[in-house]
Amino acid sequence: MKQIMIVFLLLPTLIWSQSNFEKAQKLFEAQKLFEAQKFDKAETLFESVLKEKPSDLKAIEYLGDIATQNKEWDQAVGYYKKLKQLKPSGANYFYKYGAALGMKALGVSKFKAFGMIDEVRGSFEQAIVLNPKHIEARWALIELNLQLPGIAGGSQSKAIKYSDELLKLSPIDGYLSRGHIDEYFKRYLDAERQYKHAIIVSKSKASYQMLANLYQKKMNQPEKAKTTLEEYKRTSIN
Repeated sequence: MKQIMIVFLLLPTLIWSQSNFEKAQKLFEAQKLFEAQKFDKAETLFESVLKEKPSDLKAIEYLGDIATQNKEWDQAVGYYKKLKQLKPSGANYFYKYGAALGMKALGVSKFKAFGMIDEVRGSFEQAIVLNPKHIEARWALIELNLQLPGIAGGSQSKAIKYSDELLKLSPIDGYLSRGHIDEYFKRYLDAERQYKHAIIVSKSKASYQMLANLYQKKMNQPEKAKTTLEEYKRTSIN
C-alpha cells in the first residue's frame, strides 16, 4: 500500500508538462492499482485528446477500456467499432468489440440478443483470422458455444475444436479450457484430470483455483479443495 501511495504522491510531478494523452495514460494505469471503478479524470483527458486527434487509436482504445471497466456497454461498443473501422487489421479491436457487444446482448431482450449473436461470433472469428494465435478470442468462442442453445449456434464439438487449437498454442489454456468444457457438461472426473494436467505444465494460480473450485462447488469435496490451495501456496513460496 505504501508503494501505491508513493505513485499517487509523485504523479503530479511525473506528468507535469506531459501531453494530455500521457497524463490520461498514467491516471488510467495508476487508478488500476486501486482497482478503481471510475476513471473520470483519465476519461476527460482522453476525450480532450480526441478533440484534437479524432483518429488517435490508443486514446479511443483507452476510452473503450474505461467504458468496459464501468460496464457502459453502449459506449464501449461504439469506441471499439470505431477502432475496427480505423484499423481493420487490428485483431484485438475485433475481439474487444465482440466482447463488449456480447455483454451488451446480456442486457437486452432475448429476441434482440438473438439478432446480435452472429456479429459477436463473427468478431471473435475475425480476430483469429487476423491473428491466428489469438488466445482470448478462442476462449470467448468456447464460452459462446457452451452458453448458446443448439438452435442459436451453440455446439460442444465447436467448443472442443477451439480448445484443441488452444492446446497447440498454449498448453495451459488448452487443458484449462477442456476442463472447463468437461465441467460444464458435468463430466467432473474428466475436468479434474484436465485441471491436473494444467497444474503439471504451469503451476499457475488459475490452474489450482479452477481445480479447487471444482472440488468445492461441484464435487462436494471441500478437503480436497483446501489441500489443492495449500499445495499452491507451498509451490508459490518455493
